[in-house]
Order: sequence, then C-alpha cells, then structure tokens
Amino acid sequence: MIQSSNIERTVAHMDLDCFFVSVSRLINSKLIGMPVIVGGGERGVVAACSYETRKFGVHSAMPIKTAKRLCPEAIIIRGDYDAYSKKSDEVTQIIEEDVPLFERSSIDEFYIDLTGMDKFFGCFKHATELREKIIKETGLPISLGMSANKTVSKIATDEAKPNNYKNVNHGDEKKFLAPLRVNKIPMVGEKTYHLLRSMGVEWVRTVQEMPMELMQNVLGENGISIWKKANGIDNNPVEAYSEQKSMSQEETFEQDTIDVQKLKNILVVMTEKLCFRLRSDKKVTACVSVKIRYSNFDTHTMQCRIPYTSCDHTIIRVIKELFDKLYNRRLLIRLIGVKFTHLVGGTHQINMFEDSTEMINLYQAMDKMRFRFGEDKIHRAAGMNFSLRGFNPFNGLSSSPTAKPVWE
Repeated sequence: MIQSSNIERTVAHMDLDCFFVSVSRLINSKLIGMPVIVGGGERGVVAACSYETRKFGVHSAMPIKTAKRLCPEAIIIRGDYDAYSKKSDEVTQIIEEDVPLFERSSIDEFYIDLTGMDKFFGCFKHATELREKIIKETGLPISLGMSANKTVSKIATDEAKPNNYKNVNHGDEKKFLAPLRVNKIPMVGEKTYHLLRSMGVEWVRTVQEMPMELMQNVLGENGISIWKKANGIDNNPVEAYSEQKSMSQEETFEQDTIDVQKLKNILVVMTEKLCFRLRSDKKVTACVSVKIRYSNFDTHTMQCRIPYTSCDHTIIRVIKELFDKLYNRRLLIRLIGVKFTHLVGGTHQINMFEDSTEMINLYQAMDKMRFRFGEDKIHRAAGMNFSLRGFNPFNGLSSSPTAKPVWE
C-alpha cells in the first residue's frame, strides 16, 4: 500500500500477553494464577514467564537456575511448539479477515495499518473491537497500542499491559514519551541504557532536549534512530504480511559422487547457511527434509518434524540421520538438498528451550561476526573444504549454476 505523505497515518500494535504461558493455561487451567516459567532443563533459559514470576525479577532469556532461585515456587513447564503455532495462526486469520493491511512481526506480535479507516468506522473503535474479538474467539489476552507510527504504538502497547489498550492521539507523541525511561525505546538495550545512564540520560525527555548530533557522536547511526524514536518520529511502513512457507538449498555436482563423508559435509554447510538465514529473518522451523537425486535421476526425499528451532547443532543432527536413512542404494549421487518448512516468526529466546545460556551467547557471537565479516568467515570444521559459491543467506538466490535454492 502506497500512502501519501499528506495522509495522517494510524498504526495499531497488538501483542499477545505472555503468549506461551497464556496458551499453556488454555491447555491446563490449573496453571491460571500460578507462577509459571516456560523453558528447558537445568542449563536452559527462560523462554517465557507469567506476571506472577516477574515481580520476583524473573524475565525471559534468564538462566533457569537463576529463575528458580528468585522464585522457588515457580512451576516450570516445557513448551508446546505446535500449540503456539496453531494459536498464532488463529489470531493471524482473525486479523486478516478484519483489516486491509497488517504485518506479523513475530509469533505473538502484529502491526495493523488503519490509515483512512476513520472515514468509515473510527480507527480506535475498530481496533478495540478487533481486540475483543480475538480475546473472545481464542481465549488469549492481548494488549493494544495505537498512534501515528509503529514505534509509538509498540511503546503504548507495553504501557497498556497486561491485557489492556492505550491510544496516543496524533500530535501527542512527544508528550506521551517524555516521562518514560529511555530503555522503553526500541533499540535501547542493556548496554546502551547503561551508557546513556552514565551520561546522565535516564528519561526520554532528556533525549528529546538533546541535539541529534550529540546522540550521533555518542552512538553513531543508532544514535540518530534513537533520537528520532524518542521524538516520536518513525516513517517505517507496515509491511504487508505474506507467509513464507519454506526455504531450501540444493547442490548439483559436476561429477556424480559416492563419497559419503563429502556429502555429509555439504549437508552441514547447507544447514548452517539456512539456519543463519532463519535467525537473520527471525524465524524458526518445525520440519526439515533431505533430498537425494541419483545418477539415474531417481529422486527421493525424507522429512522429520522437530521442535521449533533455528539452531545449527540441533538441525544438523537430524539432517545427518535423515541422510543415513534415505541413502541406502549405494548408487552415485548427482544432487543433494536440504529444506526447512513450517516456518514461524521467533527469536533465540523463543526457540532455544533445550540450550544453555552459553550456547545462546555462542550463536549470537557467531552471527554478529557473520554480519560484520561475511557469512563464510565462520563455520564448522566440516565445511572447511567446501562452500556454496554464490549462495546469499538473505534472499536464497545463487549465481552459481550448480547451487540452486529451491526443490526442482
């Protein structure tokens, strides 16, 4: 949707409150009102937690051991990946039927462009009625924020929680933001917050009063973005939602091979690259497939459902197991491929139920290096002697005639 700069924009933001916990409570009503933590084992991290635990200082991405120490009475449960995906899809369908343009930014978060609808319904009235419809039909609590742009609406949603709504009238953006702490601004993480605090900057109003150039000198380009957000300026459009069903990579060999170790190493490289793309796109997968085409052009595939993840080490293990089951004819191979399906939005904290904080930190460090120096600069030893030339993890396209990004 192309909007004129003269049109006064109206953007709603909706966020399903404590989504994993809320879905778990629908499944097991005994959890209602109880302190609940969704996460993995002893060395895992908190994927989600109820408001009853947050008053003890528990938060997402915290080590399970720390959370148990802070809140000993907490009930720790493992995630139900299929249930989360199903409920998210239910909410998506309700929104899709009711609004002209929306963006699903994650498994539990939505932006809705209501620009121009005030001529017919009244934007805030329409948004609140949609929220009530979601609550009634899904049984899930959801908070709503509305303003002239995505940033202010998201912050308004956070201020409205739990399970409430807040409208920021056009022209009141700076007034609304001024009394809030600077870490309420998206992009202001823990390190940036401590840096700003060391400068004597604790409230958004202080950033509003600062010259933009000063923020740029301290934080570079991020400083400009933070200054604009603090002043209620955000021209980013709501991106029309379209579900990406799958991503894949395959390799056709110039010479057919029966070298099993080489084939497995290639599968490792493919999986690493696709997992990096998943994390870059803030997605996770719940189904992986391996494809083999023999020299006589017989083609076979095998797939496996897995818990939602974007972790190389988890998926590589499954890919190798699928290859061992699939490759049983001992014929020359001309093509192999890897495919991920059942994709949904998700982050490190959402999908790493089984992993330690050390593993999460390792993935974040490796991805940071890939973004900075190139995605081929760090990989497993198995990929030392092989690379998929031309493969771009951000668009799935390849300039190499032997490396194709989709199933044939």
